[in-house]
Amino acid sequence: MNYPYSMVIQWSDEDSCYLVHLPEFPWQQYHTHGETYEEAAKHGQEVIESLIEWYQEQGKALPEPIALSKKQLEVA
Repeated sequence: MNYPYSMVIQWSDEDSCYLVHLPEFPWQQYHTHGETYEEAAKHGQEVIESLIEWYQEQGKALPEPIALSKKQLEVA
């Protein structure tokens, strides 16, 4: 499933892997990792799905997705 949440994937020399941060779920700095960028993205999507399921089971409101304007996307 495709959810509108952000993923920041960064290489870590210290850990020798890609670390995944989910800005809309800030209670933990890094949520998962992967040996390749693709693996990290897959794991990040799995964590997002698990977090959404947990929020729904707890009856909690999901965090608002970070929305970027077209102008912000053009600069990036």
